[in-house]
Amino acid sequence: MNWYVVHTYAAYEFKVKEAIEKGVQGTDLEEKLGQILIPTQKTFLIRDGKKIEREKKIFTSYIIIQADLTPELQKFIQSIPGVTNFLGITGKSKKPHPLPENEVNRLLGIADRDKDDAKGYDFIPGDMVKITSGPFNDFDGVIEKISDNRKKLTVKVTVFGRVTPVEVRFDQVEII
Repeated sequence: MNWYVVHTYAAYEFKVKEAIEKGVQGTDLEEKLGQILIPTQKTFLIRDGKKIEREKKIFTSYIIIQADLTPELQKFIQSIPGVTNFLGITGKSKKPHPLPENEVNRLLGIADRDKDDAKGYDFIPGDMVKITSGPFNDFDGVIEKISDNRKKLTVKVTVFGRVTPVEVRFDQVEII
């Protein structure tokens, strides 16, 4: 089975996932469908001095499905209300391209990350983050490095048109 990306209307990800699961139940298409992922991540916000946990979608308006994509299954998924199309349909073929294996492994790592609390942090290098406090407040950047012992992140931000590495604490950033 290959992995494919399905584009949905905003905030329809869970509705589309449920519709696909219910729609194939008890049909021949059920054997051709594997996992359906909506990559989410636990994030923490500090409001009024209190730490608030929330679940945030990593890719808004996208779901990732594992399937042996037959024309019947593709047509069924595209007919579900809230689905716009598959990602990667090019040319005359009208058949979407599956995700490369390295991308799938990266996505599965994001999905499994919340299950592994032994690390003590919710970030991995390459994550897009927004700095929420300190001198670089409201800057967006990409995590370059994580320091386990000092609980700090090195984030690349653009300052005056130049990419600059900045060191911040874990509680000073949130995932975008």
